[in-house]
Amino acid sequence: MKQGREVRARVNGMIRIDEVRVTAADGESLGIMSTRQAISIAEADGLDLVEVSPTAKPPVCRIMDYGKFRYEKSKKEAETRKRQTVVEIKEIKLRPKTEKHDLDFKIRNIKKFLSQNNKVKVTLRFRGREIVYADTLGREVLDKIAAELTGVATIVQPPMMEGRQMVMMLAPGKK
Repeated sequence: MKQGREVRARVNGMIRIDEVRVTAADGESLGIMSTRQAISIAEADGLDLVEVSPTAKPPVCRIMDYGKFRYEKSKKEAETRKRQTVVEIKEIKLRPKTEKHDLDFKIRNIKKFLSQNNKVKVTLRFRGREIVYADTLGREVLDKIAAELTGVATIVQPPMMEGRQMVMMLAPGKK
């Protein structure tokens, strides 16, 4: 599918080439023949002549039930879309002087996000002169969070400074 539209193959009368290489419904090669002859063979079996490889010399066509082919193709695409998992990145923002109860609450939320198979970005913001405590107090807070989440999360990105904030990335770990 391209830009939300299905690219459709040429079928029966839409094939404008004089000669084509034909493959039967069971996979057997019928050889090179005129397009009219191939269409008549397909119609005799109650099937369609579908252009499979238009760039080949001569183009390759297959005798098949085109409606059934399109249906099965759409089912396969729907199945692959259903199996895809989208990993979101949730963000938890803290300050270096966040109280213990509030920190426990944030850790509970982090565990909830990780149990939903989401990655979590823990951001510790420093305002004004708090930046002086980045290496001591800031790293201490993020290390405490990492210690609370051992076994639940794996640290993808260890604590590091990005401007006036310290960032740590967590991913769901072994359970």
